[in-house]
Order: sequence, then C-alpha cells, then structure tokens
Amino acid sequence: MITDPQFYFWAIAAVLLVGLSKSGFLSGFGAVATPLMAMAVPVPQAAAIMLPLLCLMDLTSLQQMWRNRDQDLLRLLVPAGLLGILLGTVLFSRVSAPVVSVVVGVLTLLFLLQRLVMKPRAHRAAPSPRWGFALGIVSGFTSFVAHAGGPPLSAYVLPMRLDPMRVTATTAVFFSAVNMAKWLPYAALGLLDTRNLWTSLVLAPLAPVGVWAGVWLTRRMASEWFYRVAYTGMAAAGGKLLWDGWRAL
Repeated sequence: MITDPQFYFWAIAAVLLVGLSKSGFLSGFGAVATPLMAMAVPVPQAAAIMLPLLCLMDLTSLQQMWRNRDQDLLRLLVPAGLLGILLGTVLFSRVSAPVVSVVVGVLTLLFLLQRLVMKPRAHRAAPSPRWGFALGIVSGFTSFVAHAGGPPLSAYVLPMRLDPMRVTATTAVFFSAVNMAKWLPYAALGLLDTRNLWTSLVLAPLAPVGVWAGVWLTRRMASEWFYRVAYTGMAAAGGKLLWDGWRAL
C-alpha cells in the first residue's frame, strides 16, 4: 500500500470532505476530493483509491436516507448516469483528466453566474427533463473520470428548491448506482490493483464518519442555509477543478 505521509495528509482530508458532501452538508465540495488526493498521486490512481471508499459511504447514505428519495427524478437521472459511465469507459484513454476538470469547472461557474444574474421568481418553470437527462450523462461521465459528478447533477436538482433531505437522498441513490457501475470498467482498465485496494482499506474506517456527521447537520439545517452552503460548495468545486485542470494542461 502507499506509505507516503504526504499522501495520507491529503487523502484523509479528501475522504472526510466527500463524506460530508454525500450527506448533503457541504454539498458540492466532494468534487474537490480527487484533485486534493491528486496532490500526491496521479488522478487515475486517486480515482481508483476513492472508488471503494465512495461505495462504503453510499451504503451509509442509503441506510440513513433511502426513504427520502425522489423516485421520479431517479427514473430520469439513473439511466442517464449509467450512459455517462459507458461514455467514460469508451473515452477514458482519449480524454485527459485535466481537460475534463477544466470543462466541469467552467460549466459549474457559468451555472452559478446564471443563478446570480437571474433572480429567483416564484413561478419559474421547473428545469426541463431533457436538460436533466443531459446533465445526468455529464454527471456520470465526469464521475467516472475524476469522481466529479456532483456539480453537473446539482446544476439540475438545486434549482428545483426541493426539501434538503429529498435532494440529499436522491443524490445519494443516484451516485450509489453510478459508483457501483464503475467497478467492472475500472477493473478492466487496470486501475483496481492490489496497492490501490490496500490503500483504500486503510482509509476505510474514515468513510462513514463524514456521512454520519453531515446527515446529523443536514437534518438540523434550515432550508435557506442548506442552499447557501450547496451553492458555496459548487463555487469552491468549480474554482478548484478549473484551477487544477488549467495548471495541468
């Protein structure tokens, strides 16, 4: 397994941050986890180490929030996300992680700019299902390449202004399906080697900690503050992804 202390400094921060993000608290910040871990190891290796940890977090999230999910949204988003996984598998060796990072960062920041310029209206039409399906594909693709699927999905779900626990639970179920679908492609691409899996095992005890803490906080957070934190998380994720991708190009 990896023994470099610098790696574990970044990895522990990344795992706890993803746990909080998966709970809905600090939603959006999870997209910066792989770039954080990539401070010490290559992006594909960071993504491979994160995958088993994400699945452990998904189990914790589902146990905590399954009953709050939005079935209609999931029927739209999950097939789109799986299509994005397929696209990511095909293009993995052709599209570099820095390019994906820049694109996701730019799109995230443009979405936030649009939300700032266009003031909320009480009777604004709900986002189009076609737009949701497209963003679901993008979310699955960017999740496959760099576990950065949160911002594209949030760009569709957050404007609906749903109950915070409903948003969190729906997101948790979506990414549970997406993360489980990554195992075979990751194995086929040679990313799930013994060294990466042992490193994941060492970090595994931290996986549920952030989720438990975040669920507790989300259930006690006012809706308005939930959305403020979520959009702040998207801004941080978009900026981090754009900066890291730009530097690596």
